[in-house]
Amino acid sequence: MDSEVPPIPGAIGQGKKRDRKQMSPAKVIVIGLSHKTASVDVREKLAVQEHDWQKAAHQLIGLPSIKEAAVISTCNRFELYLVSDNIHAAVREVTDSLSVRSGVPIMELRDSLFMLSEEEAVWHALRVSSGLDSLVIGEGQILSQMKRCYELATEPEGAAGKVLTRMLNTAVSAGKRVRSETGIARGGVSISSAAVELVEQKCIGDLDLDMSQLDIAILGAGKMARLLVQHLTPRGVKSITIVNRSAARVEELMELFPDSPLKLALLPDMENVVGTAHVTFACTGAMEPILRADNLEGKMKRDVMLVDISVPRNIDDKELNKVDGIKAYNVDDLKAVVAANQARRQRLVLEAEELLLEEKDSFGTWQASLGTVPMITKLQGRAETIRRAELGRVERKLTGLSAQERETVERLTKGIVAKLLHGPMSHLRSMDESSADRSSTVKSLEKMFRL
Repeated sequence: MDSEVPPIPGAIGQGKKRDRKQMSPAKVIVIGLSHKTASVDVREKLAVQEHDWQKAAHQLIGLPSIKEAAVISTCNRFELYLVSDNIHAAVREVTDSLSVRSGVPIMELRDSLFMLSEEEAVWHALRVSSGLDSLVIGEGQILSQMKRCYELATEPEGAAGKVLTRMLNTAVSAGKRVRSETGIARGGVSISSAAVELVEQKCIGDLDLDMSQLDIAILGAGKMARLLVQHLTPRGVKSITIVNRSAARVEELMELFPDSPLKLALLPDMENVVGTAHVTFACTGAMEPILRADNLEGKMKRDVMLVDISVPRNIDDKELNKVDGIKAYNVDDLKAVVAANQARRQRLVLEAEELLLEEKDSFGTWQASLGTVPMITKLQGRAETIRRAELGRVERKLTGLSAQERETVERLTKGIVAKLLHGPMSHLRSMDESSADRSSTVKSLEKMFRL
């Protein structure tokens, strides 16, 4: 099982949703695959549509060793963020579950999966949210997807507990910081822009036409379609026909891009539109190919390029590449296109990672403090018991006070207790989880305060 992850700079070498209490040290784990570890053939078998992310997460927390879970599935990655107190059991149970669900044999699946735990898992989540782990470095769509992962995981129907809620929130915040405080987001990079660059590079060789001569078709009218239109329009293509189930989304795009040569076609006309277009981009939510050799062969009026930027694939590129006059591409073909961009952006990556280190350390400090929660709770409870007992001893002397004056006494005594406890509690929270001194400090506090 692959566990490759860019090293952390400076590093060496509820139960379930219903019961958020961590009975033993909670470890963050990420298990998944991406464009770096698995081909699109494997990625599409594990892909989960957004409306099923919560369902998939609940299936995971049904496994004995999984306390919390969140799912993110995009065209270039499928990742599970988990919390468990037994890493080996969690990896074994989750891998077996994924094999059963996807139909991918366990040994083949292990060759494609990566697994990271604890600090490396958190670091990976921060890099993903910031676009540093994307096929196109700095692309912004992954931040929206990670934000959606956080929202679904933390809803009442979600399966995140205290640890994943904090980690995913940290990841989203880190992604926003990187995009606002570095230049990584500049340049309009996205999977859609890379797909347009691919066509720009290949159209003369594949079609003997330049961009200004191309009739374009786009299947789907979502965010990726919008980005395609955004990048195609300044290149002066001849026409862009958007094929969609309904007209409303296409009409919105027409209003958004009034200078773009947009046309509308409904789904029943899809095959005719594809047959007359020079280039077709596919970016729908279909779970299986909608462009295949059996529904396109004989209907193509000219040589064509078919570019699929969806996972699962919308285009059966293997079979269609056997048909004369058709050149079909999938998301994995974009790697060569973005290689040049990667080198240019490495300085920005280093700049972004400096910010991510701050976020990682902040989360690590918070997570380490979880081990002191039981002691802090006991300390606060003991102090509150003493405060109430002392007030009870002078109750008769306070009978002449008004309600407002009694409230002032309450606030005063609570304030004194809080100030007295602030030092010990801050010291406990700041101590490293693995520190030999923490156990000694806890025992000393128990003796001093008779806990």
